Amino acid sequence: MDMKYLLPSDQKRKRLVKLSAKTNPHYGKSPDEMSVKELLNNGFINIDKPSGPTSHQVVAWVKNVLEIEKAGHGGTLDPSVTGVLPTAIGDATRALQVLLLAGKEYVGIMKLHKVVERKKIVSICNDFVGEIYQIPPLRSAVKRVRRKRSIYYLEVIEVKGSEVLFRVGCEAGTYIRTLCVDIGRKLKCGAHLSELRRTRVGSITEFDSVTLQDLKDAYIFWKEDGDESEIRSKILTMNRLMDHVPKIVIRDSAVDALCHGANLAIPGIVEVDTGIKKGDLAAVISLKDEGVALVHSLLSTEEIIQKDKGLCANLERVLMNKGTYPSIWKKS
Repeated sequence: MDMKYLLPSDQKRKRLVKLSAKTNPHYGKSPDEMSVKELLNNGFINIDKPSGPTSHQVVAWVKNVLEIEKAGHGGTLDPSVTGVLPTAIGDATRALQVLLLAGKEYVGIMKLHKVVERKKIVSICNDFVGEIYQIPPLRSAVKRVRRKRSIYYLEVIEVKGSEVLFRVGCEAGTYIRTLCVDIGRKLKCGAHLSELRRTRVGSITEFDSVTLQDLKDAYIFWKEDGDESEIRSKILTMNRLMDHVPKIVIRDSAVDALCHGANLAIPGIVEVDTGIKKGDLAAVISLKDEGVALVHSLLSTEEIIQKDKGLCANLERVLMNKGTYPSIWKKS
């Protein structure tokens, strides 16, 4: 990945071993071993949204094509905006909230209201890198209050006349239309967003996105011809949704307790990623790499490694169904 285009979630983490443990092959299943039917109830699709339909309409289309009842998207795109629309299906919708805090990347065309020299445009755009303040646009569904957002990078790719092709990496909740208006105001010429494409959500990029038609064809190949190759390449496992957050690996005996709503205790931890700070959202996974829960850490990585007892994280969202692993905790 180009070092110029890094989001906060791109930090490299190492997995630290706290204790050794083995998993029972009779319970749970590695995501990579799931059947197509299981993926249809616990996977996600990186949809390349076309211009025109709303994000809700795209999700409805996915449900209709895959003949499923439950699906949801990870971050609304306006009807005219194209690009990455992560769409979870079945039980994987439980993990969608992990994308709400993920950084986003967009490529767009900003239309200036008069021609400005490239050097000045680049200079002003550089001024917007870092923390900025925005007021949501009038048509926004959220309350119009001043809010702080981070711009991680803002590159001017090309300037042609009064049109500026740009790439921006930003914090979730940043309004690109508002950003263009603010840049135009600072350039003292006025500007508006002409076209926009989302190219990335966390670690999910446009390079492995699929069109709605490709998804339909893949489903038909599987349903009518029994060919799994295409549908397997289109439906990704739920754990891919959580690539950008740190992981905490737990032993089999601790899994069902979390599924029943318990907070995470240190004795159940086998491995932990580096870089976790108090308050961070983390994904708890099994020894088979299955998503178990989302938690808010009460301790840093170092504290989790050093301590032998006590709670280390508060439960935020259960991802796995109860009974997937035995309820050993009830016997103790």
